[in-house]
Amino acid sequence: MKYDLIDSKLFIKNRKNFMAQMKPNSLAVFNSNDIYPISADSTLPFEQHRDIFYLSGVDQEESVLVLFPDCPKEKHREILFLKETNEHIAVWEGEKLTKEKAFETSGIKTVYWLQDMEKVMFEIMTQCDTVYINTNEHYRANVETETREARFTKWLLNKYPAHSVAKSNPILQRLRSVKDQIELDLIQKACDITEKGFRRVLKFTKPGVWEYNLEAEFMHEFLNNRSKGFSYTPIIGSGNNANVLHYIENNQQCKAGDLILIDAGAEYANYSSDMTRTIPVSGKFNDRQKAVYNAVNRVKNEATKMLVPGTIWEQYHIEVGKIMTSELLGLGLLDKADVQNENPDWPAYKKYFMHGTSHHMGLDTHDYGILTEPMQANMVFTVEPGIYIPDESFGIRLEDDVVIQETGEPFNLMRNIPIEVEEIEDIMNS
Repeated sequence: MKYDLIDSKLFIKNRKNFMAQMKPNSLAVFNSNDIYPISADSTLPFEQHRDIFYLSGVDQEESVLVLFPDCPKEKHREILFLKETNEHIAVWEGEKLTKEKAFETSGIKTVYWLQDMEKVMFEIMTQCDTVYINTNEHYRANVETETREARFTKWLLNKYPAHSVAKSNPILQRLRSVKDQIELDLIQKACDITEKGFRRVLKFTKPGVWEYNLEAEFMHEFLNNRSKGFSYTPIIGSGNNANVLHYIENNQQCKAGDLILIDAGAEYANYSSDMTRTIPVSGKFNDRQKAVYNAVNRVKNEATKMLVPGTIWEQYHIEVGKIMTSELLGLGLLDKADVQNENPDWPAYKKYFMHGTSHHMGLDTHDYGILTEPMQANMVFTVEPGIYIPDESFGIRLEDDVVIQETGEPFNLMRNIPIEVEEIEDIMNS
């Protein structure tokens, strides 16, 4: 891994918090992701399943974590199963985790090789009543490929059909949504790397560059700062491309006078950052662009203030919509009749701002969190309003990542990333 070793006390704490919410005499299992094939002998780069990483820090394929807090054998209350490493693997693939290194990473003392799993599982399954399976229940999930986790669950329930079954996901949704300080520091590191990339891009951008050139500039800076790259597929949309919300082709030339909407963030140690900025190709906004930009920035600033403990996500978006409506009236994009005659299920402002303002962020860019429950301190949210005007061939979105505080306004993890019109113009023209 490119990142520095994370203090294992984070993972020890995470496991303790998870096990405290398990039913009596129950066992929970978590699997690594597969390495996914492309064709021939090619594969996609490995990405660890965030849940096993959250609970163990293990960032390696073919790994399994078992938690059984009430196990009669103390050494089987936390178990890691790992792919056995050897000299051949070390030469051809690089060194895998040894048992000693796995303990240093996770704080788990009992480590078996994967070949012993069925034997050990049989022993401990005869000692428990309930087994927690780990299903993906994120509100944005749309899974068509059978995962390693799903295959394992199928095997487990077929082999042990008499056990009661429980779900890990509701526990993890709540635990993962509230960040430890170590996690906040890792997310801050990801945001700081994103800042370096953005400042590089500001200096680089000029008429005639291509969207993919900007993507390359980000990647250069990310890799040089121990990130493995983008935390999600970047959006670099110049001109009217900005009005395609998930534009990822990034293959058009940037023309003088246009704006470029950049939605890009670095990962660090599997933690995400999620930034959006909109910049002028020529280094200067015209008056209309500046007016819309400042309106979006005002909405972002007002929306940020609402992210406090107790806020309900759905009501928050209603209030942000009211602020956006006022700004759109001021810009002449809506008139009073539009608002008076609006459909309550699709308010008038949605013509120009059709997506949500905020989502949880952390190990996943759209991180775990139960949206019907009140916001809590140490949750991390994006704040990302936008105004999209296809008739004027530009769209503007601005996005920061913030941490909810016990009292007062959230802490902005992207406070050092240029956002004001004047600062962006000054850097681009210096």
